[in-house]
Amino acid sequence: MRQIVVVALFTSSFTALAWGPEGHSLVARIAEAQLTPAARARVTAILAPGQTLASIASWADEVRRSRPESANWHFIDIPIDQPHLDMSRDCAKDDCVVAKIADLRKTLLNPATPADQQREALMFLVHFIGDMHQPLHSSDNKDRGGNSVRVVFFDRQTNLHSVWDSGLLSRLAPADQLFPTLSAESMRRRKKWSKGTVEQWADQNHRAAQKVVYGRLPKVAAGTPVPLGAEYEKVAAPLILEQLEKAGARLAAVLNETLR
Repeated sequence: MRQIVVVALFTSSFTALAWGPEGHSLVARIAEAQLTPAARARVTAILAPGQTLASIASWADEVRRSRPESANWHFIDIPIDQPHLDMSRDCAKDDCVVAKIADLRKTLLNPATPADQQREALMFLVHFIGDMHQPLHSSDNKDRGGNSVRVVFFDRQTNLHSVWDSGLLSRLAPADQLFPTLSAESMRRRKKWSKGTVEQWADQNHRAAQKVVYGRLPKVAAGTPVPLGAEYEKVAAPLILEQLEKAGARLAAVLNETLR
């Protein structure tokens, strides 16, 4: 079924959707549909008038230059040649997305937290749970998150990170067309996907990087750009869609547990 849905959602356009504002907005919209009444009320109370989870989902990217201390909070570097996350190795200074998600939840759980700090914590949390589900944000192959891997993606010179941030998603239908199917799939499997800890979710995202992001790369001579086309897209695009669905279900689970 998923393969049929994916094929139906492909377009020839290279401009529709990027793993940026549109991708993060999709994760937030999927999560919002799964919030409990109590969590929904808390979200409304915490955010400013007129704001929604989708409207603030990319705020953490927008403030990266003015908040340089937040740079490492968007990812965790789990070595690609290691089977599992090891927090003492991969987040030794508690300066990674997994540790930061835990800190943000504590901030939101503390009734003494000032309103402006609660709002900021929620805006960071929404973004970071989305971020960690991009597999290159939960893995490390000593290549700057894939930025150093030169590729030719459908005759376009770019890098591996860009392909997973925007290239693959830009070949899908617009967000409003994607949302109903992604939301329904996420809702259907939300109980399964919301199980486990944030650490276990990072482990799963890391395995996705091992098996697909790097595991399905064509072999080329050193220094040669990697050609990526329809064959790579066939296995990568369904993973992207599933990662968005998982991120939405897990964001909802975290908010429902935290904002009671």
